[in-house]
Amino acid sequence: MEHVVIIGNGIAGVTAARHIRKLSDKKITIISAETEYFFSRTALMYVYMGHMRWTDIEPYEHWFWDKNNLNLKKGYVEKIETDSNTLYFKEGDTLTYDTLIIASGSTTNTFGWEGLDSDGVVGMVSKQDLEAIEKYAPNNKECKRAVLVGGGLIGVELAEMLRTRNIEVTFLIREEHFWSGVLPDDEAAMISRHVKSHGVDLRNNTNLDKILSDKNGKVRAVVTKETGEEIACDMVGICTGVKPSISFLANSKIETDKGILVNRRLETNIKNIYAIGDCAQQREAIGHRKSIEAVWYTGRMMGETVAQTICGNPIKYNPGHWFNSAKFFDIEYQTYGWVFSGDHKKENEMHFHWHHADDTKCITIAYDKNSNHFLGINTFGIRMRHDVFNSWLNEQREVDYVINHLKEANFDPEFYAHYEKDILAEFNKTNQVAI
Repeated sequence: MEHVVIIGNGIAGVTAARHIRKLSDKKITIISAETEYFFSRTALMYVYMGHMRWTDIEPYEHWFWDKNNLNLKKGYVEKIETDSNTLYFKEGDTLTYDTLIIASGSTTNTFGWEGLDSDGVVGMVSKQDLEAIEKYAPNNKECKRAVLVGGGLIGVELAEMLRTRNIEVTFLIREEHFWSGVLPDDEAAMISRHVKSHGVDLRNNTNLDKILSDKNGKVRAVVTKETGEEIACDMVGICTGVKPSISFLANSKIETDKGILVNRRLETNIKNIYAIGDCAQQREAIGHRKSIEAVWYTGRMMGETVAQTICGNPIKYNPGHWFNSAKFFDIEYQTYGWVFSGDHKKENEMHFHWHHADDTKCITIAYDKNSNHFLGINTFGIRMRHDVFNSWLNEQREVDYVINHLKEANFDPEFYAHYEKDILAEFNKTNQVAI
């Protein structure tokens, strides 16, 4: 019987296992050094905040794995010998495979700062990271202040987590506004104001120089690069993004760059070895997408794709139109299609921006200045329907059509407030002049 081994039990690896099981009776083994059972990584923050228990973020009961004949192995793969199809574990044992799927995920991205190995320096990616945060920031007596470094989604999640325990937070970001490398300036400025309104000391245009520790090796302060200011703290959160977790492939024959190089069928350069999820890097990026996508839903899609290929129905990975969602404290964010920030704005890209007076809601619609075709939308504080925007992008609707039919995209018109008239009035007033 063919033995399919999957390294990683995140959303990509577990989705692949579930779909292979639906399509075949192959022997399947899932390996993880992080946890025995799959959990929802996007819900980690809610465990710390007390909104959910650990068992609540495990989508499947523990009996699910035996019932579906999915073997689980707790261990860390230290080396892959592709000539003999053998995995070597840090614990000393080995395992052979016929087909291998690498779904090893991501790890915190760091930049070699002095003091990174101090006690109290944490990331926010894994269960072990969550345990470390709980250890170093259990309350506002043992952790009076935390300093967070990096202006991405992980950073704002960690800031919200800490503020629920009334821990003071200083947030160092190198840009003019929070996440301004991704969001247009008006949106980034609004989110910066919102983060500050929750008691966060947001420091714009500020880089970390080094981390200082006490005589016991415990974090005591950080030093900023621009001014040399010393900021006392009890914990440092490194929130500067993630990178593929592929260090165990250093001496293997599997080709890597920043991630594991794959083609559209998610095949590596070695026969019967695939890579999916955060660790996979497309040899040629798909449209405007990044070649590495550390996003929950793309991991799920890759898992479904590779399962089809392994079970005799080879298909190409096709993620469709870009979309994503997040939460900045209590402002929900959604994006569909492409809306680029100022530095990355395309030559033909125009923006229409509408901002609500309460400073917690706005939208930006991108469109082609030549064809008037709708290119994408960002929404903040207004929940919209994915399927509607996906259809409009497929149909290449013009921006006027989108503006005049926004009501159709309202997530739930019965319970959610309407802003379509105000948005249309502003659009007509500006006469489609870009912001």
